[in-house]
Amino acid sequence: MDEDGLPIVGSGVDLTKVPAIQQRRIVAFLNQFIVHTVRFLNRFSTVCEEKLATVSLRIQQIETTLSILEAKLASIPGLEDVRVDGVRSSTETNGPVTFILRSQVAPQEPKAEAPAENVMTVAKDPRYARYLKMVQVGVPVMAIKNKMVMEGLDPALLDTPDAPVPDEGKKGLEEQDDDSSGSESSFSD
Repeated sequence: MDEDGLPIVGSGVDLTKVPAIQQRRIVAFLNQFIVHTVRFLNRFSTVCEEKLATVSLRIQQIETTLSILEAKLASIPGLEDVRVDGVRSSTETNGPVTFILRSQVAPQEPKAEAPAENVMTVAKDPRYARYLKMVQVGVPVMAIKNKMVMEGLDPALLDTPDAPVPDEGKKGLEEQDDDSSGSESSFSD
């Protein structure tokens, strides 16, 4: 025993003579803890879902704005030869990410063969023109190429809009036949 009369080793209490803690109190404390934790987790998950929905909406708005901007840029004549390299630079903190765009105008290469005005190019062909328009609007290229294959068109021509149409001769004859009898036969059914 020390100078205060307390045992140095152990409490000196005979635990067999001490009454047990009330089980009802323990159950009440556990219930209180569980209810409090569940309420906290429910509020936390609700706040997280709201913030994720807000971020998702903002991302959709940005994607829509980007599609509109790409369509507007595609409609400007003379930008076909401009190439843009995107270089991503970010601050060391968790700040906003900045994109630095460096544009390089490709030098004008003299074309060996100037396309004649009567040669039908892919861009002028109405069968391919709608697919080129889809590319400008921002439709995924693979989806466009799959649609072209389904309609029996060559998807490789989507990458070269100034190339002559391979079956241009057949198409010209078909157009002349369609022009003379197509409008009359379409209403005869």
